Amino acid sequence: MGDVLAGFQTVWEFDTDSVLIRFERGIRTPKLFQALGERRVPYEALSAVELAPGKRGTVVLRAVPRPGADPLMDAADGQLKEAYDPYRLVLPAERESLADYYAEQIRGALGPDAATPSETHLVAAPSPPMSFKAYDGKASFDGKAVSFRWFWTGASSAKWKAGDQRFRVDELSGLEWCSPESKGSAGTAAKEGTPKEGSAKPGSPKGGAPKSGNHGHLRLVERSAEDRPAGRPDQDPAAVVFGMGYGLVHQSLPFAAAVLEAIRAAAPAPCSDGAPAPARSPAQRRDPADIADRIRHLGELHTAGLLTDDEFSAKKAELLAEL
Repeated sequence: MGDVLAGFQTVWEFDTDSVLIRFERGIRTPKLFQALGERRVPYEALSAVELAPGKRGTVVLRAVPRPGADPLMDAADGQLKEAYDPYRLVLPAERESLADYYAEQIRGALGPDAATPSETHLVAAPSPPMSFKAYDGKASFDGKAVSFRWFWTGASSAKWKAGDQRFRVDELSGLEWCSPESKGSAGTAAKEGTPKEGSAKPGSPKGGAPKSGNHGHLRLVERSAEDRPAGRPDQDPAAVVFGMGYGLVHQSLPFAAAVLEAIRAAAPAPCSDGAPAPARSPAQRRDPADIADRIRHLGELHTAGLLTDDEFSAKKAELLAEL
C-alpha cells in the first residue's frame, strides 16, 4: 500500500506485507509505547481488523493479533489497559472514512490462517540484554538465561535462603506475568490456571511483597516443575514481585516478551521414538565476585538470626562449589 496513517501518539505505515507501527515520544505518550519505539507487524500475524467509535470525537482502528503470533501480547494475556494497547490507532472522528478504507485494505491482506492460532512468533520481541528492578530483586536477561538477584530490602527470607537464581531458557517451559495495574493484582496469590506453554515490608528481608498499592509478578516455569503447585510469588525463588515504582508495565512486560520469545525458540523439537533428546549445554560458572558478595549477604542473615548455623554452612558450601 505504501501509505501512512497518523493518529494520536501512533503512526501506521503500510507496506505490501506488513504494517510498521511507530509510537511518538512525549509526556502524554504511555511509557510502554516509548519503550517499544516501533514494531513491524506482518499481516499474517493478524486475525482481524476492527473499527469502532472512540471517546471525545474519535474513532479507533484496531488490529487483532493472532494468539501465539506476538510474544508481547501473549505475555500480557489480556491484562493491558485499553490506552496501553499497541494495536490501537486513535483518529479524529472526521477521518472515519479513511480509517474504514485502510481497515478494508488490511482485511484483504490477511493470511489464509488468520482464524487459527500461530505456531510461531511472527512479531519480534524487544532484544536482550535487558534488566529491570522489581520490589524484591533485580531481574536480568542476556538472551540465554534469566537471573534474579535479591535485594536486602524487599526479598523474603525464603528467597534469601534459596540464594540468587539463574534459569537457562532451555530449562523453562513458560512464564506468568501479572500486571501491577490489573484489577485484583493487590493480592500475592498466584493467578489461577496453568501458565501457557512457551507462553506463560520495606526494610526487612522477611517482608516479601509490598503492603501498599497494587503489585504484580513475573514467574518463570521450569520444565522440571510444571506439575508443581505454584505458591505465593513473594516466597517463590522463581518469581520477582513488582511494587509501585518497581518493575512497572513498560519495564517488566517487554522483558517478559523477550524471555517468552527465547523460551519458544529454545523449545526442544519433537523427537521420533527412540531418538535421543537434544543435548543441553553445560551451565556457566558464576562470577567469583558475585559468589563473594552472596556469601557476605548470607553472613549478614546468619548474624541477624535469620539462618541457622547448618543452613548458613550448607548454603556457603553450595556457593563455593560453583566457583
